Amino acid sequence: MELNESYWTSRYKSNQLGWDIGYPSPAITDFMDQIEDKEAKILIPGCGNAYEAAYLWKKGFKNVCLLDFSPIPLQKFAEENPEFPKNQLLEIDFFEVKGDFDFIIEQTFFCALNPELRLKYVEKMVKLLKPDGLLIGLLFNIPLNDDHPPFGGDQKEYEQLFSKYFEIQKMETAYNSIPERQGSELFVKMKLKNQKSNT
Repeated sequence: MELNESYWTSRYKSNQLGWDIGYPSPAITDFMDQIEDKEAKILIPGCGNAYEAAYLWKKGFKNVCLLDFSPIPLQKFAEENPEFPKNQLLEIDFFEVKGDFDFIIEQTFFCALNPELRLKYVEKMVKLLKPDGLLIGLLFNIPLNDDHPPFGGDQKEYEQLFSKYFEIQKMETAYNSIPERQGSELFVKMKLKNQKSNT
């Protein structure tokens, strides 16, 4: 199965959005509520319906970039948030995007990628984050599916995967997961190690 743009667009068209909780994730909004710099440049890859982005925009964050393979969620977001800058809606493959971000928010994007791409995901994050930037968000800490997304994982695997490039400041069971995911998500906060110049 190729997890390409047509695959995800068909999921949106058929409303097969099992990962869509319908509102911003409390674990992410609680963290971002602590950030005072409203000029911070933020990327949300695989943004889907982007409830977190709408929340941040309404909170005054002006440099939020949404990225998705499929045009459908981006078009929906633009309709629902007409003042949001169109040039911050990126219909592009994550691995093709360029930029320097203060925060990258992980919310059910990692689990949507073929597990074979996980190292490539980490290496791309290294290129996209500013030297003092943070990768924050949620990762599933349960097995889930083997043959289609969402793909699961576990904390030990993630620690091995990220620790080469990142200082893992926090990777622990999220206390503020939504009820349906209580105990099955890790909240992560990771900062680049001092090796950006070598990448």
